[in-house]
Amino acid sequence: MTDLHTDAYPELSRTLRFFPLGVEAPRILTHEQIDHYNQYGYLSPLRVFTEAEVQPFREYFDDLLPRAMAAGWGNYDLTNWHKYCPDIYDLVTHSRILDIIADLIGETIILRHSHFFAKLPGDGMQVSWHQDASYWPISPSRVVSAWLAIDDSDADNAALQVVPGSHKGGQVAFADSSDSEHNVLNQTVPNPSDYGAPVTLELAAGEMSLHSDWTLHGSGRNMSRRRRCGLAMRFLAPGVTAHLGWNQHSIVCRGEDPAGHWANNPRPETQAIPTRSG
Repeated sequence: MTDLHTDAYPELSRTLRFFPLGVEAPRILTHEQIDHYNQYGYLSPLRVFTEAEVQPFREYFDDLLPRAMAAGWGNYDLTNWHKYCPDIYDLVTHSRILDIIADLIGETIILRHSHFFAKLPGDGMQVSWHQDASYWPISPSRVVSAWLAIDDSDADNAALQVVPGSHKGGQVAFADSSDSEHNVLNQTVPNPSDYGAPVTLELAAGEMSLHSDWTLHGSGRNMSRRRRCGLAMRFLAPGVTAHLGWNQHSIVCRGEDPAGHWANNPRPETQAIPTRSG
Protein backbone atom coordinates (compact mmCIF):
# COMPACT_ATOMS: atom_id res chain seq x y z
CA MET A 1 0.00 0.00 0.00
CA THR A 2 1.26 3.47 -0.86
CA ASP A 3 1.58 6.31 1.60
CA LEU A 4 -1.57 7.22 3.51
CA HIS A 5 -3.20 10.64 3.43
CA THR A 6 -5.41 12.30 6.02
CA ASP A 7 -6.69 15.19 3.91
CA ALA A 8 -7.20 15.39 0.15
CA TYR A 9 -7.10 19.20 0.29
CA PRO A 10 -4.61 20.21 2.99
CA GLU A 11 -4.42 23.72 1.52
CA LEU A 12 -8.11 24.35 2.32
CA SER A 13 -9.67 25.11 5.67
CA ARG A 14 -12.31 22.39 6.06
CA THR A 15 -14.09 20.86 9.03
CA LEU A 16 -13.54 17.14 8.56
CA ARG A 17 -16.29 15.70 10.75
CA PHE A 18 -19.89 14.52 10.68
CA PHE A 19 -22.77 16.83 11.57
CA PRO A 20 -25.98 15.11 12.77
CA LEU A 21 -28.97 15.88 10.56
CA GLY A 22 -32.74 15.93 10.97
CA VAL A 23 -35.64 18.35 11.38
CA GLU A 24 -37.98 18.63 14.36
CA ALA A 25 -41.15 17.74 12.46
CA PRO A 26 -40.33 15.25 9.66
CA ARG A 27 -43.09 14.47 7.18
CA ILE A 28 -41.86 11.26 5.52
CA LEU A 29 -39.16 9.75 7.70
CA THR A 30 -39.83 8.77 11.29
CA HIS A 31 -37.75 10.06 14.18
CA GLU A 32 -36.47 6.50 14.55
CA GLN A 33 -35.25 6.49 10.95
CA ILE A 34 -33.49 9.82 11.42
CA ASP A 35 -31.88 8.52 14.61
CA HIS A 36 -30.72 5.43 12.68
CA TYR A 37 -29.14 7.62 10.01
CA ASN A 38 -27.27 9.68 12.59
CA GLN A 39 -26.24 6.65 14.65
CA TYR A 40 -25.15 4.34 11.85
CA GLY A 41 -24.51 6.71 8.96
CA TYR A 42 -27.00 5.20 6.52
CA LEU A 43 -30.69 4.45 5.97
CA SER A 44 -32.00 1.75 3.62
CA PRO A 45 -34.20 0.71 1.93
CA LEU A 46 -36.62 3.53 1.17
CA ARG A 47 -39.29 2.90 -1.44
CA VAL A 48 -39.54 5.91 -3.78
CA PHE A 49 -41.07 4.49 -6.96
CA THR A 50 -43.06 1.35 -7.62
CA GLU A 51 -41.76 -1.25 -10.03
CA ALA A 52 -44.11 0.10 -12.69
CA GLU A 53 -43.10 3.71 -12.02
CA VAL A 54 -39.36 3.04 -12.27
CA GLN A 55 -39.68 1.14 -15.55
CA PRO A 56 -39.71 4.31 -17.73
CA PHE A 57 -36.53 5.50 -16.01
CA ARG A 58 -34.87 2.18 -16.77
CA GLU A 59 -36.01 2.29 -20.39
CA TYR A 60 -34.70 5.83 -20.68
CA PHE A 61 -31.29 4.77 -19.37
CA ASP A 62 -31.34 1.65 -21.58
CA ASP A 63 -31.53 4.05 -24.53
CA LEU A 64 -29.19 6.73 -23.17
CA LEU A 65 -26.20 4.57 -22.18
CA PRO A 66 -25.41 3.03 -25.59
CA ARG A 67 -25.77 6.42 -27.26
CA ALA A 68 -23.41 7.94 -24.68
CA MET A 69 -20.87 5.15 -25.17
CA ALA A 70 -21.09 5.56 -28.96
CA ALA A 71 -20.15 9.22 -28.37
CA GLY A 72 -17.02 8.15 -26.48
CA TRP A 73 -18.26 8.18 -22.88
CA GLY A 74 -17.65 5.25 -20.55
CA ASN A 75 -20.38 3.59 -18.52
CA TYR A 76 -19.15 5.39 -15.37
CA ASP A 77 -18.82 8.80 -17.05
CA LEU A 78 -22.41 10.06 -16.92
CA THR A 79 -21.76 12.72 -14.32
CA ASN A 80 -23.93 15.81 -13.87
CA TRP A 81 -25.97 15.02 -16.95
CA HIS A 82 -28.92 16.72 -15.29
CA LYS A 83 -27.44 19.77 -17.05
CA TYR A 84 -28.04 18.21 -20.48
CA CYS A 85 -31.01 15.86 -20.18
CA PRO A 86 -34.40 17.07 -18.95
CA ASP A 87 -35.43 13.54 -17.92
CA ILE A 88 -32.45 13.34 -15.56
CA TYR A 89 -33.11 16.87 -14.28
CA ASP A 90 -36.71 15.87 -13.52
CA LEU A 91 -35.54 12.76 -11.69
CA VAL A 92 -32.99 14.47 -9.42
CA THR A 93 -35.57 17.15 -8.54
CA HIS A 94 -38.48 14.73 -8.11
CA SER A 95 -40.71 15.68 -5.18
CA ARG A 96 -40.68 12.17 -3.68
CA ILE A 97 -36.90 12.25 -3.41
CA LEU A 98 -36.78 15.83 -2.15
CA ASP A 99 -39.49 15.20 0.47
CA ILE A 100 -37.28 12.53 2.04
CA ILE A 101 -34.14 14.66 1.87
CA ALA A 102 -35.99 17.60 3.45
CA ASP A 103 -36.53 15.56 6.62
CA LEU A 104 -32.75 15.44 7.06
CA ILE A 105 -31.51 18.84 5.88
CA GLY A 106 -34.57 21.10 5.86
CA GLU A 107 -36.63 22.86 3.22
CA THR A 108 -33.73 24.40 1.30
CA ILE A 109 -32.17 21.62 -0.76
CA ILE A 110 -29.24 21.96 -3.13
CA LEU A 111 -28.17 19.21 -5.50
CA ARG A 112 -24.41 19.51 -5.89
CA HIS A 113 -23.75 16.51 -8.11
CA SER A 114 -25.33 13.53 -9.86
CA HIS A 115 -23.60 10.41 -11.16
CA PHE A 116 -24.87 7.24 -12.81
CA PHE A 117 -22.97 4.17 -11.61
CA ALA A 118 -23.70 1.55 -14.28
CA LYS A 119 -21.79 -1.65 -13.59
CA LEU A 120 -22.03 -3.74 -16.70
CA PRO A 121 -21.88 -7.54 -16.40
CA GLY A 122 -18.30 -8.64 -16.01
CA ASP A 123 -16.78 -5.20 -16.62
CA GLY A 124 -14.16 -5.90 -13.94
CA MET A 125 -14.48 -2.56 -12.15
CA GLN A 126 -15.06 -1.98 -8.47
CA VAL A 127 -15.60 1.04 -6.24
CA SER A 128 -12.93 0.74 -3.56
CA TRP A 129 -13.70 1.63 0.04
CA HIS A 130 -13.86 5.38 0.50
CA GLN A 131 -15.64 8.32 2.08
CA ASP A 132 -17.46 10.71 -0.24
CA ALA A 133 -16.45 13.78 1.76
CA SER A 134 -12.79 12.89 1.30
CA TYR A 135 -13.15 13.71 -2.41
CA TRP A 136 -15.05 16.96 -2.06
CA PRO A 137 -13.53 20.40 -1.36
CA ILE A 138 -16.59 21.55 0.57
CA SER A 139 -17.26 22.49 4.19
CA PRO A 140 -19.07 21.97 6.48
CA SER A 141 -20.16 18.46 5.52
CA ARG A 142 -23.91 18.74 5.89
CA VAL A 143 -24.44 16.45 2.92
CA VAL A 144 -26.62 13.42 2.18
CA SER A 145 -25.64 10.93 -0.54
CA ALA A 146 -28.74 9.33 -2.05
CA TRP A 147 -28.47 6.21 -4.24
CA LEU A 148 -31.54 5.38 -6.34
CA ALA A 149 -31.67 1.88 -7.81
CA ILE A 150 -32.51 1.91 -11.51
CA ASP A 151 -31.92 -1.86 -11.64
CA ASP A 152 -32.29 -4.37 -8.84
CA SER A 153 -29.10 -4.17 -6.78
CA ASP A 154 -28.06 -7.17 -4.69
CA ALA A 155 -25.03 -9.12 -3.55
CA ASP A 156 -24.83 -11.02 -6.85
CA ASN A 157 -24.38 -7.90 -9.01
CA ALA A 158 -22.21 -6.00 -6.50
CA ALA A 159 -24.58 -3.89 -4.46
CA LEU A 160 -23.34 -0.97 -2.39
CA GLN A 161 -21.84 -1.85 0.99
CA VAL A 162 -21.41 0.44 3.99
CA VAL A 163 -19.61 0.19 7.34
CA PRO A 164 -22.17 1.27 9.96
CA GLY A 165 -20.91 3.88 12.39
CA SER A 166 -17.76 4.64 10.40
CA HIS A 167 -18.94 8.21 9.82
CA LYS A 168 -18.50 9.20 13.45
CA GLY A 169 -14.72 9.44 13.26
CA GLY A 170 -14.67 11.95 10.42
CA GLN A 171 -11.80 11.66 7.98
CA VAL A 172 -9.97 8.33 7.98
CA ALA A 173 -6.64 7.69 6.30
CA PHE A 174 -6.68 6.71 2.63
CA ALA A 175 -4.22 5.82 -0.11
CA ASP A 176 -4.08 6.57 -3.81
CA SER A 177 -5.61 3.62 -5.63
CA SER A 178 -3.36 1.28 -7.59
CA ASP A 179 -4.07 0.30 -11.19
CA SER A 180 -4.50 -3.31 -10.09
CA GLU A 181 -7.61 -2.39 -8.10
CA HIS A 182 -9.56 -1.42 -11.22
CA ASN A 183 -11.18 1.26 -9.10
CA VAL A 184 -13.83 3.49 -10.67
CA LEU A 185 -12.54 6.28 -8.39
CA ASN A 186 -9.01 6.97 -7.14
CA GLN A 187 -8.95 6.64 -3.35
CA THR A 188 -8.77 3.50 -1.22
CA VAL A 189 -9.25 3.14 2.51
CA PRO A 190 -7.17 0.12 3.55
CA ASN A 191 -8.49 -2.37 6.08
CA PRO A 192 -12.09 -1.10 6.20
CA SER A 193 -12.93 -3.91 8.65
CA ASP A 194 -10.92 -1.98 11.24
CA TYR A 195 -13.91 0.37 11.38
CA GLY A 196 -16.61 -2.28 11.63
CA ALA A 197 -18.38 -5.05 9.76
CA PRO A 198 -19.81 -4.07 6.35
CA VAL A 199 -23.51 -4.28 5.52
CA THR A 200 -24.82 -4.88 1.98
CA LEU A 201 -27.59 -2.50 0.95
CA GLU A 202 -29.74 -4.60 -1.35
CA LEU A 203 -32.30 -2.51 -3.22
CA ALA A 204 -35.12 -3.34 -5.59
CA ALA A 205 -35.44 -1.02 -8.57
CA GLY A 206 -37.21 2.13 -7.40
CA GLU A 207 -35.82 1.92 -3.87
CA MET A 208 -33.25 4.34 -2.48
CA SER A 209 -30.56 4.28 0.17
CA LEU A 210 -29.08 7.26 2.01
CA HIS A 211 -25.65 7.54 3.55
CA SER A 212 -23.55 10.22 5.15
CA ASP A 213 -20.72 11.66 3.13
CA TRP A 214 -18.40 10.37 5.89
CA THR A 215 -19.68 6.77 5.88
CA LEU A 216 -17.18 4.25 4.55
CA HIS A 217 -18.66 2.47 1.56
CA GLY A 218 -17.77 0.67 -1.63
CA SER A 219 -18.85 -2.09 -3.99
CA GLY A 220 -17.18 -5.04 -5.64
CA ARG A 221 -16.97 -6.28 -9.20
CA ASN A 222 -20.18 -7.27 -10.96
CA MET A 223 -19.60 -10.93 -11.78
CA SER A 224 -23.24 -11.59 -12.64
CA ARG A 225 -24.97 -11.46 -16.01
CA ARG A 226 -27.12 -8.51 -14.91
CA ARG A 227 -26.38 -4.79 -15.11
CA ARG A 228 -26.37 -2.88 -11.83
CA CYS A 229 -27.28 0.74 -12.41
CA GLY A 230 -27.98 3.37 -9.79
CA LEU A 231 -28.16 7.14 -9.74
CA ALA A 232 -26.12 8.81 -6.99
CA MET A 233 -27.32 12.26 -5.95
CA ARG A 234 -25.49 14.52 -3.50
CA PHE A 235 -27.79 16.87 -1.61
CA LEU A 236 -26.63 19.53 0.80
CA ALA A 237 -28.02 22.19 3.08
CA PRO A 238 -27.51 25.95 2.74
CA GLY A 239 -24.43 27.34 4.43
CA VAL A 240 -22.13 24.77 2.84
CA THR A 241 -19.30 26.31 0.81
CA ALA A 242 -17.64 24.70 -2.20
CA HIS A 243 -14.09 25.49 -3.26
CA LEU A 244 -12.22 24.97 -6.54
CA GLY A 245 -15.34 25.44 -8.67
CA TRP A 246 -17.27 22.56 -7.16
CA ASN A 247 -20.44 24.67 -7.06
CA GLN A 248 -20.76 24.89 -10.86
CA HIS A 249 -23.01 21.88 -11.56
CA SER A 250 -25.58 22.50 -8.83
CA ILE A 251 -29.34 23.01 -8.73
CA VAL A 252 -31.22 24.86 -6.00
CA CYS A 253 -33.99 22.26 -5.89
CA ARG A 254 -36.05 23.93 -3.14
CA GLY A 255 -35.85 27.12 -1.14
CA GLU A 256 -33.35 29.87 -1.80
CA ASP A 257 -29.61 30.36 -1.83
CA PRO A 258 -29.37 33.96 -0.56
CA ALA A 259 -25.60 34.04 -0.97
CA GLY A 260 -25.87 33.03 -4.63
CA HIS A 261 -23.03 30.60 -4.10
CA TRP A 262 -24.57 27.69 -6.02
CA ALA A 263 -24.93 27.75 -9.78
CA ASN A 264 -28.61 26.70 -9.95
CA ASN A 265 -28.48 25.29 -13.47
CA PRO A 266 -31.84 25.52 -15.29
CA ARG A 267 -33.78 22.59 -16.64
CA PRO A 268 -32.40 21.85 -20.13
CA GLU A 269 -34.86 22.45 -22.92
CA THR A 270 -33.77 19.58 -25.16
CA GLN A 271 -32.08 16.20 -24.79
CA ALA A 272 -28.37 16.40 -25.49
CA ILE A 273 -25.34 14.17 -25.12
CA PRO A 274 -22.43 16.45 -24.25
CA THR A 275 -19.37 16.45 -26.45
CA ARG A 276 -16.43 14.62 -24.93
CA SER A 277 -13.27 16.73 -24.99
CA GLY A 278 -9.77 15.32 -25.27
